[in-house]
Amino acid sequence: MTDIYLLNLALSDLLFLLTMPFWAHYAAGQWVFGSTMCRLLTGLYFIGFFSGIFFIILLTIDRYLAIVHAVFAIKARTVTFGVVTSGVTWVVAVFASLPGIIFTKSQQEVSRCTCSPHYPTSQYRFWKNFQTLKMVILGLVLPLLVMIVCYSGILKTLLRCRNEKKRHKAVRLIFVIMIVYFLFWAPYNLVLLLNTFQEFFGLNNCSSSNRLDQAMQVTETLGMTHCCINPIIYAFVGEKFRSYLSGFFQKHIARRLFKRCPIFQREAPERGGSTYTRSTGEQDISVGL
Repeated sequence: MTDIYLLNLALSDLLFLLTMPFWAHYAAGQWVFGSTMCRLLTGLYFIGFFSGIFFIILLTIDRYLAIVHAVFAIKARTVTFGVVTSGVTWVVAVFASLPGIIFTKSQQEVSRCTCSPHYPTSQYRFWKNFQTLKMVILGLVLPLLVMIVCYSGILKTLLRCRNEKKRHKAVRLIFVIMIVYFLFWAPYNLVLLLNTFQEFFGLNNCSSSNRLDQAMQVTETLGMTHCCINPIIYAFVGEKFRSYLSGFFQKHIARRLFKRCPIFQREAPERGGSTYTRSTGEQDISVGL
Protein backbone atom coordinates (compact mmCIF):
# COMPACT_ATOMS: atom_id res chain seq x y z
CA MET A 1 0.00 0.00 0.00
CA THR A 2 2.91 2.34 0.71
CA ASP A 3 4.19 1.84 -2.84
CA ILE A 4 0.75 2.73 -4.23
CA TYR A 5 0.68 5.97 -2.25
CA LEU A 6 4.25 6.81 -3.29
CA LEU A 7 3.34 6.23 -6.94
CA ASN A 8 0.32 8.52 -6.64
CA LEU A 9 2.38 11.14 -4.80
CA ALA A 10 4.87 11.08 -7.68
CA LEU A 11 2.01 11.52 -10.18
CA SER A 12 0.65 14.43 -8.11
CA ASP A 13 4.04 16.14 -8.06
CA LEU A 14 4.53 15.62 -11.80
CA LEU A 15 1.05 17.00 -12.48
CA PHE A 16 1.87 20.01 -10.34
CA LEU A 17 5.26 20.53 -12.01
CA LEU A 18 3.75 20.23 -15.48
CA THR A 19 2.15 23.65 -15.07
CA MET A 20 5.31 25.42 -13.85
CA PRO A 21 6.74 26.46 -17.27
CA PHE A 22 3.44 28.19 -18.13
CA TRP A 23 3.33 30.12 -14.85
CA ALA A 24 7.00 31.10 -15.33
CA HIS A 25 6.21 32.46 -18.80
CA TYR A 26 3.18 34.29 -17.39
CA ALA A 27 5.23 35.84 -14.56
CA ALA A 28 7.76 37.14 -17.09
CA GLY A 29 5.15 38.95 -19.20
CA GLN A 30 1.46 38.26 -19.70
CA TRP A 31 -0.89 35.35 -20.32
CA VAL A 32 -0.78 34.34 -23.99
CA PHE A 33 -2.23 30.80 -23.88
CA GLY A 34 -5.95 31.62 -23.97
CA SER A 35 -8.84 31.12 -21.57
CA THR A 36 -9.17 27.34 -22.05
CA MET A 37 -5.53 26.71 -21.19
CA CYS A 38 -5.87 29.12 -18.28
CA ARG A 39 -8.59 27.01 -16.68
CA LEU A 40 -7.00 23.70 -17.64
CA LEU A 41 -3.61 24.56 -16.14
CA THR A 42 -5.24 26.09 -13.07
CA GLY A 43 -7.14 22.84 -12.61
CA LEU A 44 -3.98 20.74 -12.95
CA TYR A 45 -2.18 23.05 -10.53
CA PHE A 46 -4.84 22.78 -7.81
CA ILE A 47 -5.47 19.05 -8.33
CA GLY A 48 -1.74 18.36 -8.12
CA PHE A 49 -1.46 20.60 -5.07
CA PHE A 50 -4.33 19.09 -3.07
CA SER A 51 -3.74 15.47 -4.11
CA GLY A 52 -0.05 15.78 -3.17
CA ILE A 53 -0.99 16.97 0.31
CA PHE A 54 -3.63 14.25 0.71
CA PHE A 55 -1.19 11.50 -0.29
CA ILE A 56 1.38 12.82 2.19
CA ILE A 57 -1.37 12.54 4.83
CA LEU A 58 -2.16 8.97 3.70
CA LEU A 59 1.53 8.04 3.83
CA THR A 60 1.72 9.41 7.36
CA ILE A 61 -1.32 7.40 8.46
CA ASP A 62 0.07 4.35 6.67
CA ARG A 63 3.33 4.60 8.65
CA TYR A 64 1.37 5.05 11.86
CA LEU A 65 -0.65 1.87 11.25
CA ALA A 66 2.40 -0.13 10.18
CA ILE A 67 4.43 0.76 13.26
CA VAL A 68 1.95 1.47 16.07
CA HIS A 69 -0.83 -0.98 15.11
CA ALA A 70 1.20 -3.64 13.32
CA VAL A 71 -1.30 -6.48 13.90
CA PHE A 72 -4.26 -4.49 12.58
CA ALA A 73 -2.13 -3.20 9.70
CA ILE A 74 -1.62 -6.73 8.36
CA LYS A 75 -5.34 -6.89 7.49
CA ALA A 76 -5.92 -3.22 6.68
CA ARG A 77 -2.85 -2.37 4.56
CA THR A 78 -3.83 -4.26 1.39
CA VAL A 79 -3.36 -3.40 -2.27
CA THR A 80 -7.12 -3.21 -2.76
CA PHE A 81 -7.53 -0.74 0.10
CA GLY A 82 -4.63 1.31 -1.26
CA VAL A 83 -6.17 1.51 -4.74
CA VAL A 84 -9.63 2.41 -3.40
CA THR A 85 -8.35 5.12 -1.05
CA SER A 86 -6.17 6.51 -3.84
CA GLY A 87 -9.18 6.78 -6.14
CA VAL A 88 -11.22 8.50 -3.44
CA THR A 89 -8.32 10.88 -2.79
CA TRP A 90 -8.18 11.96 -6.44
CA VAL A 91 -11.95 12.59 -6.43
CA VAL A 92 -11.69 14.69 -3.25
CA ALA A 93 -8.78 16.65 -4.77
CA VAL A 94 -10.87 17.42 -7.87
CA PHE A 95 -13.79 18.66 -5.75
CA ALA A 96 -11.44 20.80 -3.66
CA SER A 97 -10.10 22.32 -6.88
CA LEU A 98 -13.48 23.14 -8.47
CA PRO A 99 -13.91 26.71 -7.10
CA GLY A 100 -10.47 27.67 -8.37
CA ILE A 101 -11.20 26.16 -11.79
CA ILE A 102 -14.67 27.70 -12.14
CA PHE A 103 -13.76 31.27 -11.19
CA THR A 104 -10.39 31.46 -12.96
CA LYS A 105 -10.33 32.89 -16.47
CA SER A 106 -8.20 34.85 -18.88
CA GLN A 107 -9.07 38.45 -19.71
CA GLN A 108 -7.54 41.75 -20.75
CA GLU A 109 -6.79 44.06 -17.84
CA VAL A 110 -5.40 47.55 -18.59
CA SER A 111 -2.15 46.85 -20.48
CA ARG A 112 -1.79 43.08 -20.08
CA CYS A 113 -3.73 39.85 -20.37
CA THR A 114 -4.13 37.95 -17.11
CA CYS A 115 -5.07 34.46 -15.90
CA SER A 116 -6.54 34.95 -12.45
CA PRO A 117 -9.65 34.29 -10.32
CA HIS A 118 -12.64 36.56 -10.95
CA TYR A 119 -15.34 36.13 -8.31
CA PRO A 120 -18.90 37.48 -8.63
CA THR A 121 -19.01 41.10 -7.46
CA SER A 122 -21.77 40.46 -4.92
CA GLN A 123 -19.91 37.47 -3.42
CA TYR A 124 -16.33 38.57 -3.99
CA ARG A 125 -15.32 38.80 -0.32
CA PHE A 126 -16.94 35.47 0.57
CA TRP A 127 -15.25 33.46 -2.18
CA LYS A 128 -11.86 35.10 -1.67
CA ASN A 129 -11.95 34.38 2.08
CA PHE A 130 -13.26 30.86 1.43
CA GLN A 131 -10.44 30.05 -1.01
CA THR A 132 -7.78 31.36 1.38
CA LEU A 133 -9.12 29.51 4.42
CA LYS A 134 -9.47 26.32 2.35
CA MET A 135 -5.85 26.56 1.19
CA VAL A 136 -4.57 27.20 4.72
CA ILE A 137 -6.68 24.51 6.40
CA LEU A 138 -6.09 21.78 3.79
CA GLY A 139 -2.57 22.84 2.88
CA LEU A 140 -1.08 23.48 6.30
CA VAL A 141 -3.30 22.96 9.35
CA LEU A 142 -4.70 19.52 8.45
CA PRO A 143 -1.39 17.86 7.39
CA LEU A 144 0.45 19.29 10.37
CA LEU A 145 -2.21 18.04 12.78
CA VAL A 146 -2.09 14.56 11.22
CA MET A 147 1.72 14.55 11.34
CA ILE A 148 1.81 15.65 14.99
CA VAL A 149 -0.76 13.05 16.10
CA CYS A 150 0.65 10.15 14.04
CA TYR A 151 4.34 10.87 14.58
CA SER A 152 3.79 11.29 18.33
CA GLY A 153 2.42 7.74 18.40
CA ILE A 154 5.24 6.52 16.16
CA LEU A 155 7.90 8.12 18.36
CA LYS A 156 6.48 6.48 21.49
CA THR A 157 6.66 3.10 19.75
CA LEU A 158 10.16 3.68 18.37
CA LEU A 159 11.50 4.74 21.76
CA ARG A 160 10.67 1.24 22.98
CA CYS A 161 12.64 -0.27 20.09
CA ARG A 162 15.74 -2.18 21.23
CA ASN A 163 17.67 -1.50 18.04
CA GLU A 164 19.32 1.85 18.81
CA LYS A 165 20.65 2.39 15.27
CA LYS A 166 17.29 1.89 13.57
CA ARG A 167 15.52 3.95 16.20
CA HIS A 168 17.78 6.97 15.78
CA LYS A 169 17.50 6.83 11.98
CA ALA A 170 13.71 6.65 12.10
CA VAL A 171 13.37 9.45 14.66
CA ARG A 172 15.73 11.68 12.68
CA LEU A 173 13.80 11.10 9.46
CA ILE A 174 10.47 11.84 11.15
CA PHE A 175 11.69 15.25 12.25
CA VAL A 176 13.12 15.93 8.79
CA ILE A 177 9.74 15.26 7.17
CA MET A 178 7.86 17.55 9.56
CA ILE A 179 10.40 20.38 9.57
CA VAL A 180 10.87 20.39 5.78
CA TYR A 181 7.13 20.46 5.13
CA PHE A 182 6.61 23.26 7.65
CA LEU A 183 9.53 25.36 6.36
CA PHE A 184 8.41 25.10 2.74
CA TRP A 185 4.66 25.70 3.10
CA ALA A 186 4.14 27.70 6.31
CA PRO A 187 5.54 31.01 4.92
CA TYR A 188 3.21 30.91 1.89
CA ASN A 189 0.14 30.14 3.97
CA LEU A 190 0.93 32.90 6.46
CA VAL A 191 1.48 35.47 3.70
CA LEU A 192 -1.72 34.29 1.99
CA LEU A 193 -3.65 34.93 5.22
CA LEU A 194 -2.10 38.39 5.62
CA ASN A 195 -2.78 39.26 1.99
CA THR A 196 -6.44 38.19 2.12
CA PHE A 197 -7.23 39.77 5.48
CA GLN A 198 -5.19 42.97 5.06
CA GLU A 199 -7.79 45.16 6.75
CA PHE A 200 -7.96 42.92 9.80
CA PHE A 201 -4.17 43.05 10.26
CA GLY A 202 -3.92 46.78 9.42
CA LEU A 203 -1.97 46.21 6.20
CA ASN A 204 -4.42 47.83 3.76
CA ASN A 205 -2.03 50.50 2.46
CA CYS A 206 -0.02 50.75 -0.75
CA SER A 207 3.43 49.98 0.68
CA SER A 208 2.19 46.99 2.69
CA SER A 209 0.21 45.64 -0.28
CA ASN A 210 3.27 45.85 -2.54
CA ARG A 211 5.44 44.05 0.01
CA LEU A 212 2.80 41.35 0.44
CA ASP A 213 2.58 40.85 -3.34
CA GLN A 214 6.34 40.36 -3.49
CA ALA A 215 6.26 38.04 -0.48
CA MET A 216 3.50 36.00 -2.15
CA GLN A 217 5.69 35.37 -5.20
CA VAL A 218 8.73 34.40 -3.13
CA THR A 219 6.91 32.16 -0.64
CA GLU A 220 4.77 30.48 -3.33
CA THR A 221 7.91 29.66 -5.30
CA LEU A 222 9.46 28.21 -2.14
CA GLY A 223 6.34 26.10 -1.51
CA MET A 224 6.32 24.83 -5.09
CA THR A 225 9.84 23.43 -4.73
CA HIS A 226 8.67 21.14 -1.92
CA CYS A 227 7.39 18.62 -4.48
CA CYS A 228 10.96 18.37 -5.77
CA ILE A 229 12.13 17.48 -2.26
CA ASN A 230 9.51 14.71 -1.86
CA PRO A 231 11.46 12.07 -3.87
CA ILE A 232 14.56 12.65 -1.71
CA ILE A 233 12.60 12.40 1.55
CA TYR A 234 10.28 9.52 0.70
CA ALA A 235 12.45 7.39 -1.58
CA PHE A 236 16.16 8.06 -1.63
CA VAL A 237 16.44 8.29 2.17
CA GLY A 238 15.06 4.74 2.51
CA GLU A 239 17.75 2.06 2.75
CA LYS A 240 15.80 -0.54 0.76
CA PHE A 241 15.18 1.87 -2.10
CA ARG A 242 18.87 2.77 -2.27
CA SER A 243 19.90 -0.90 -2.22
CA TYR A 244 17.37 -1.80 -4.93
CA LEU A 245 18.53 1.16 -7.02
CA SER A 246 22.15 0.07 -6.59
CA GLY A 247 21.23 -3.50 -7.56
CA PHE A 248 19.28 -2.31 -10.60
CA PHE A 249 22.22 -0.18 -11.74
CA GLN A 250 24.71 -3.04 -11.38
CA LYS A 251 22.43 -5.60 -13.00
CA HIS A 252 21.08 -3.64 -15.97
CA ILE A 253 23.47 -0.75 -16.58
CA ALA A 254 26.91 -1.62 -15.22
CA ARG A 255 26.83 -5.12 -16.75
CA ARG A 256 26.07 -3.73 -20.22
CA LEU A 257 28.74 -1.10 -19.76
CA PHE A 258 31.31 -3.77 -18.88
CA LYS A 259 30.35 -5.80 -21.95
CA ARG A 260 30.67 -2.86 -24.35
CA CYS A 261 33.83 -1.40 -22.82
CA PRO A 262 36.68 -3.95 -22.72
CA ILE A 263 38.66 -1.73 -20.37
CA PHE A 264 36.19 -2.54 -17.57
CA GLN A 265 35.97 -6.28 -18.18
CA ARG A 266 38.92 -7.13 -15.96
CA GLU A 267 37.34 -5.37 -13.01
CA ALA A 268 33.85 -6.79 -13.49
CA PRO A 269 34.32 -10.15 -11.72
CA GLU A 270 35.88 -8.46 -8.70
CA ARG A 271 32.99 -6.03 -8.28
CA GLY A 272 30.14 -8.43 -8.92
CA GLY A 273 27.88 -8.78 -5.90
CA SER A 274 30.33 -7.24 -3.45
CA THR A 275 28.51 -3.94 -2.97
CA TYR A 276 24.94 -5.14 -3.17
CA THR A 277 23.17 -7.61 -0.96
CA ARG A 278 19.59 -8.57 -1.68
CA SER A 279 17.16 -7.71 1.09
CA THR A 280 16.68 -10.43 3.67
CA GLY A 281 13.02 -9.53 4.05
CA GLU A 282 13.55 -8.38 7.61
CA GLN A 283 11.38 -5.44 8.65
CA ASP A 284 13.38 -2.20 8.82
CA ILE A 285 11.59 0.58 10.62
CA SER A 286 13.60 3.27 8.87
CA VAL A 287 12.66 1.91 5.43
CA GLY A 288 8.97 2.58 5.85
CA LEU A 289 9.78 6.13 6.84
